[in-house]
Amino acid sequence: MTQKLIKPQTLKGFRDFLPADSLKRQYAIDIIRRTFELYGFQPLETPALEYLETFAGQIGEDEKLFFKFTDAGGRKVALRYDQTVPTCRVIAQYPDKITLPFKRYQIQTVWRSEKPQKGRYREFLQCDADIFGVDNRTADAETIALTIEIYKNLGFKNPIAIINDRDLYKDIPYPAIVAIDKLDKIGTEGVIAELKQKGFKPEILEQVKNNQPNANLKTIFKYLDNYGFKNNYQFKPTLARSFSYSNATIWEIIDKNFPTGSLAGCERFDSLVGKFSNRQVPAVGFAIGFDRTILAMEELNLFPKLGTKTKALVTIFSPELLNKSLALTKKLRQQKINTDLYPDPGDKISKQLKYADNNQIPFAILLGPDEAAKNMVTLKNMASTKQQTITLNQAIDVLAR
Repeated sequence: MTQKLIKPQTLKGFRDFLPADSLKRQYAIDIIRRTFELYGFQPLETPALEYLETFAGQIGEDEKLFFKFTDAGGRKVALRYDQTVPTCRVIAQYPDKITLPFKRYQIQTVWRSEKPQKGRYREFLQCDADIFGVDNRTADAETIALTIEIYKNLGFKNPIAIINDRDLYKDIPYPAIVAIDKLDKIGTEGVIAELKQKGFKPEILEQVKNNQPNANLKTIFKYLDNYGFKNNYQFKPTLARSFSYSNATIWEIIDKNFPTGSLAGCERFDSLVGKFSNRQVPAVGFAIGFDRTILAMEELNLFPKLGTKTKALVTIFSPELLNKSLALTKKLRQQKINTDLYPDPGDKISKQLKYADNNQIPFAILLGPDEAAKNMVTLKNMASTKQQTITLNQAIDVLAR
């Protein structure tokens, strides 16, 4: 009886990342993490699953995008929709362990049940940074500067922070704000139509367009000017950000060479911790749209040539010489040289060298009977095909460069 094969496939909106793509993602993550830490932010991790009530009532109209279900214990739960809300839960849950001000960064996966499209998926990585416990707009300016610097470090030539203040919307109902937030997507006519459909006068849009920076925004602009980012921000009165918890400063990162939407979404959210605790904790921060950022970096050719981080492959001349190859591998790894030991002692040297070539390993080390007898190794440069028989210490000097 023939066994029925399982069709190899992924769910719509979910992806596998093969080594070439994973290398790009790790390259970007490393830069983002280093920049977070350059600004003094500390790492935080939260569970993939939260009680549904943690997110319910915090997000706004997008609650329809929750991945939610009842677990085997009868609890109503949801996959992590974003990282801001769980962090607010953490601050309320551990008041004795987290001191304010608290600067945290978080790099984890989130899930949203939305229609997949270019640069938008149902499972994706977010990279967040927030400052909790500071009501001064200097904190807002610092996080805006951090956002800009991340994109500069990723190689973007002119990242722009589009900045506004939700306080300028104080007399406008939230459903109207949601409509205005879609201006770049559906245009003026589309926004006006949605405002009318929701029962609002279309003049609201013109009122918003005529808004001017308030004192808080002027404080932020002065900070950014002094920091050296005078050409990396713009005031945009129609920017709204549709999260219901957004208040005061809001901003997004764009690059004019990449027109497919914003690369990061950012806001002040002073009331959110208060949803989980009797104390009010002001907060401000941002979430990087990691997948859209990767897409932009690919389209703008911002990635360097990326290959394996393995520096050398130690071959195995024969099963009898396996222990000598193993000892050589251990010595190289003790010198912090990323080293791959070929996994099958029975394969021919030609196949082992092909393995090194296929995996873009720059050097192969051959240790046959002649080399073993002389306490030497043969180091082969896979790109030039040149090889030299030298001492192990000489090989280490070459590989450590």
